Amino acid sequence: MAGEAALHVVTVVLNWNGRDDTLACLKSLERLDWPSHETIVVDNGSSDGSVEAIEAEHPEVTVLANGHNLGFAEGNNVGLRAALAAGADYVMLLNNDTLVAADLLRQLVAEGERRPDAGALCPLIYYLDRPDRIWYAGARFDARRGHNGRHTGYGETDRGQYDRVRETGRGTGAAMLVRRAAIEQVGLLDGELYLQVEDVEWSLRMRRARWRIFFVPAGKVWHRVSVTTGGEHSAATAYYEMRNTLAVCDRYAPLRGVRAARRRAAIMAVHVAHARRGRRPGENVRAVMQGWRDYRDGRLGPRPQPPVVEGQPRDEQAAPARTVRVA
Repeated sequence: MAGEAALHVVTVVLNWNGRDDTLACLKSLERLDWPSHETIVVDNGSSDGSVEAIEAEHPEVTVLANGHNLGFAEGNNVGLRAALAAGADYVMLLNNDTLVAADLLRQLVAEGERRPDAGALCPLIYYLDRPDRIWYAGARFDARRGHNGRHTGYGETDRGQYDRVRETGRGTGAAMLVRRAAIEQVGLLDGELYLQVEDVEWSLRMRRARWRIFFVPAGKVWHRVSVTTGGEHSAATAYYEMRNTLAVCDRYAPLRGVRAARRRAAIMAVHVAHARRGRRPGENVRAVMQGWRDYRDGRLGPRPQPPVVEGQPRDEQAAPARTVRVA
């Protein structure tokens, strides 16, 4: 443990108009029992006073304020670059709407040091509002089939059924400890994906480079889930999941002709079914179709601003960004 404790860990927390969640997350991080740790908050052009509140309540935290919303992938890349420059041996990506167990880093780093081929290590993640209900206990992704289904254990009550370390197909950007050497070899998150599926693509890139990804159940995190996008069944989630899943599948398992058409149809069917489960099924299905069209046209990056429907709020992730200040 003495040698492990000397390893420097930098946690990157991305914030976008999530002041209260981010402050609670930072309070949680204060309790980590890891001696060599620092936190970087990347603010994606918030207009809710986040930067000022974080600087006032957590002066020990480094705040990098972007002038506008760079999206999840490129926003985190700002933090990843800063973490590597700060000498991080490991970088932990952590959603701002999470709370962590005090021994989280001790559990994840210890497993990483036991497994030198581990590129990333992911904890057991629960729902914050139902703290014994599992959100993530590992996950799979089959690019040939276009399968980006539910996480292992999704929605289950934790009875110890996922109590062993095991290799998993993909990590989650909600909470993911990544080895410096893996980042240096495979690069940063794909900024063109902007939001959603970027952690899947990163995982596939790591595995292609022979890095392994492990689920470590002794590490524990509690997650509010998709606050900034309006929830797991929001239009923003529907759009980016549809478009980016198609793009990532083409990249890692290219198909042609009938096989490609079948995969696209299967992905479409799954995403339409998921979209219909939301509170605004019509809006969500339209977002899926927009994601399909933009994929077809080769359009990545931020989602074009959808038309405003009278009486409905604009999609937050598609709203024009406000300039606050540039780091």
